[in-house]
Amino acid sequence: MSDFEQNRAFWDSHSDEYQETHRQHIGRPELRWGLWQLPESDLRILGEVSGKDVLELGCGAAQWSILLAGLGARPVGVDNSARQLEHAREALAAAGLDFPLIHAPAESVPLPDASFDVVFADHGANRFADPYAWVPEAARLLRPGGLLAFSGSTPFEVMCWNEPADRMDAELHLDYFGLHRIEESDGPVQFELPYGEWIRRFRANGFEIEELREIQPPPGAESTYRTAEETEWARRWPMEQIWMVRKGR
Repeated sequence: MSDFEQNRAFWDSHSDEYQETHRQHIGRPELRWGLWQLPESDLRILGEVSGKDVLELGCGAAQWSILLAGLGARPVGVDNSARQLEHAREALAAAGLDFPLIHAPAESVPLPDASFDVVFADHGANRFADPYAWVPEAARLLRPGGLLAFSGSTPFEVMCWNEPADRMDAELHLDYFGLHRIEESDGPVQFELPYGEWIRRFRANGFEIEELREIQPPPGAESTYRTAEETEWARRWPMEQIWMVRKGR
């Protein structure tokens, strides 16, 4: 079974539980990023989206894309999980919206070259697709000058995760060099790269790096994704990051 097939099976079977657990946390009426749902209005990652063609990689129940449509964007949602897209279609119907939802892995999106002004993911397909495949695919789909922005885990989070104890530690448990594919015993296949390798991937695919935002949860931040102890860990070391890179003209 390929990685994308394994991840598809995982998310098809876990989608209902995921949406039930996180619905209120990620279903707020304004754009928010990541584990602690920090407002886009504060972070200013995507900027003005009105009139832009926007592709969400790993859209889940399309919470982000629905809000982007309300701001005048022309969104398209892609997800590897058919069950996640069923939740998205229900959400679109409830919102009175209709935009494309595509069942496909981020490594191979069945859309024409240079179709989008923005390609983004919020802990979406970027975590569950091989960056050696999905980064060039994002470059193909973007128009010259287009923005690629995505939030996800960090090498620190991956290396300090103590899987047997099910907790974050202050010690490293994985090597930094060679970091790429991570498969937990009862979870999906995930991917993370060392920082230098991310930079090489971007440059090899014609991207200019605008910013790497390392997220430190603010006082009072809460999350349905992380325990209070893990949130405290993230105040000392970066658990979450947001890359902003732009395709060259």
